[in-house]
Amino acid sequence: MPNSEIQFVTDKNDLLLIEAIAVRAVKDLQLDRVHTSMDLSACHANGNPLRLKELLEADDYNFAHDIFGIYNCINRYTGKLERGFRPRYSEPTKREAS
Repeated sequence: MPNSEIQFVTDKNDLLLIEAIAVRAVKDLQLDRVHTSMDLSACHANGNPLRLKELLEADDYNFAHDIFGIYNCINRYTGKLERGFRPRYSEPTKREAS
């Protein structure tokens, strides 16, 4: 088990967007709302911040890509994404921004 604990802390606006994304994932992808919101919160708070509003508004194909990718690649002990997966709606890294 890792030394540091997984974080789920987000601000209120992020939490509202995460919940809206999870509701859409239930409707469109038949996923569990609680698990989806936890996966998104963990991803967002543990090293891979997401552009949540853009993800919520994404077309069906890109939405499914990111949601299923996070679902399949998140380490549920650390909140880190594994296997080289990077969601399309990730915030740009410092390298990408420059």
